[in-house]
Amino acid sequence: MNRLEGFLSAMALQGLTAALVHRPENMRYLTGYTGEGCLFVSNDAQAILTDFRYVEQVSRQAPFVECIRTHAGKSLGTLIRKLSERSHCNALAVETDFLCYDECVALQNALGNVQLLSLSALPESLRICKDDGEIASICRAADIACRAFEALLPKIHPGMTEREVAIALNYEMLYLGSEGEAFPTIACAGLNGSLPHAVPGEHRLEKGELLTLDFGATCDGYRSDMTRTVGIGKVSNELRSVYQTVLDAQLLALSAIRPGAVCEDIDAQARDYIEARYPGAFGHALGHGVGLYIHEQPRLGKGDKTVLQPGHVVTVEPGIYISGLGGCRIEDMAILTSVGFMNPISAPKQLIEL
Repeated sequence: MNRLEGFLSAMALQGLTAALVHRPENMRYLTGYTGEGCLFVSNDAQAILTDFRYVEQVSRQAPFVECIRTHAGKSLGTLIRKLSERSHCNALAVETDFLCYDECVALQNALGNVQLLSLSALPESLRICKDDGEIASICRAADIACRAFEALLPKIHPGMTEREVAIALNYEMLYLGSEGEAFPTIACAGLNGSLPHAVPGEHRLEKGELLTLDFGATCDGYRSDMTRTVGIGKVSNELRSVYQTVLDAQLLALSAIRPGAVCEDIDAQARDYIEARYPGAFGHALGHGVGLYIHEQPRLGKGDKTVLQPGHVVTVEPGIYISGLGGCRIEDMAILTSVGFMNPISAPKQLIEL
């Protein structure tokens, strides 16, 4: 069964006869198409609607679906209405978590009596478990990121700006074959380390600081995600204690990952450990799913009762963030297997003092 057939079967189970997909990651997952536009899916029609720039791209990447070109006199809404009529559908499910309000209103106006429904993240539910090909792409992306980190370490020195470090790391990933950053690379040092999503700036690295690097590569559209924190020269016992606590918490969480484990329980393993030593210093979820998008389901966090199963790919990234001191985060990935998990991140985790 190809992915479109699987999507149609999942739609039928939800009582849906037609769907319109706009999210790029979902279009790519279902058809292989990476351009702009949207994907209409029903039993009677599977079509990508796009403009002149992408017509040939559709024929190359998704030759098994119809390509309908938009241009003057053929508005997108009119074309979607005609597809709905061809499919004899009274309702059309759309990505209400992706389209803005004005887009939904315009679409409803074009569809007339066809009712708009929520697709309720149905494509994402299909993407949550990765197949062997997807896992292979994620592993290649992880390998590139790890080799880039190894190549970067000898080039880091006091006086470099955070921005220069991020640029150098991105270059290494591109040079090694990444299609691009999996997400904007984070490089934050010193007091900026207390900002979990700091933007690399003009702060210059100083001896005795911790430098946190959060980054990933991309292969075949699939992302990797890892974080390493290193010392710029020798760091204080206080920072060393922060680092060791984060590492111990991460190892504790990793030891709990297996098929059948509940996401929020794994989060609690790391959170409770850190909270007992640095109250209030770990405020984000322990991890998230990774695939065609950098933040996918499931989520290793409080309230997520998802039971892990083979094919899930999640990050494990505890951190400690203390205003006026700095911060530390250590992140690996866990690819669930039938007996446990595989970690594609091979970079060392013991504190490196450059």
